[in-house]
Amino acid sequence: MYLTGSLPYQYSCLFLFILNAFIMKKMLVIGLLIPLIGMGQTKNVISSTRVFSKPEKIAEFEKALAAHAQKYHTGDWKWRVWSIDSGPDAGGYMITEGPNSWTTMDGRGDLSAEHTADWEKNIAPLTVNQGSQSYFEFITDLSTVEITDYADKILINHMIAKPGRIFTVRDLIKKMKNVWQAGKESVAVYRAVASGDPAFLTVTRLKQGLKEIDESFRGPLNDRYNTANGAGSFDAFLKDYADAVERRWSELLIYKPELSSK
Repeated sequence: MYLTGSLPYQYSCLFLFILNAFIMKKMLVIGLLIPLIGMGQTKNVISSTRVFSKPEKIAEFEKALAAHAQKYHTGDWKWRVWSIDSGPDAGGYMITEGPNSWTTMDGRGDLSAEHTADWEKNIAPLTVNQGSQSYFEFITDLSTVEITDYADKILINHMIAKPGRIFTVRDLIKKMKNVWQAGKESVAVYRAVASGDPAFLTVTRLKQGLKEIDESFRGPLNDRYNTANGAGSFDAFLKDYADAVERRWSELLIYKPELSSK
């Protein structure tokens, strides 16, 4: 009677033991995969900082900035430093860090006290105003160049979307990509993330130098657009652009390797 009455209980215990072992194995596998999932995330995030030197301290500022970049910013945190040569921020400097994934950035942790002290003591006193900090995601399917296929001279076009029209701006960029591809232009497209107004940035990488800016280099934009997207399409593009874009501005930047990470 004891054995007969105990069999169901014994089988239940065995079943629970096997089930528990199965669950623990699955949890172990998932736990092992979590770091790999983070490592597998696309490195498509750029951090951009803009700073402005006191006019009388430019040489001192550049020396301190270069020393900071080359001491504290290596590997995933390498700096590329640019002079802003035109536009509303002309005279300033843009520092780009990355590309990284959000997971990589999340795991960075606090900066060292030495790193922070160097910035606060040797660089911040040489600057004016607080500058700015932004994050941008690289959009592969809108770009005609890889994220790290750089050039030393770039044109950045900032486009701020009207409320509710950010996807329209994306569609307009997609149509413009046909023109870039036809003209063999190297253009990287970014989306602003948690950085103020909803915006897209198109960064034209001037692989052949400033001569690419001249209209005669590739021809008038309206003609090129109509050729790429159909007769009369440029007029429709301009109308849609006016309806979707709140404001825009452009700027020329020059890469400064001597101020950047080595």
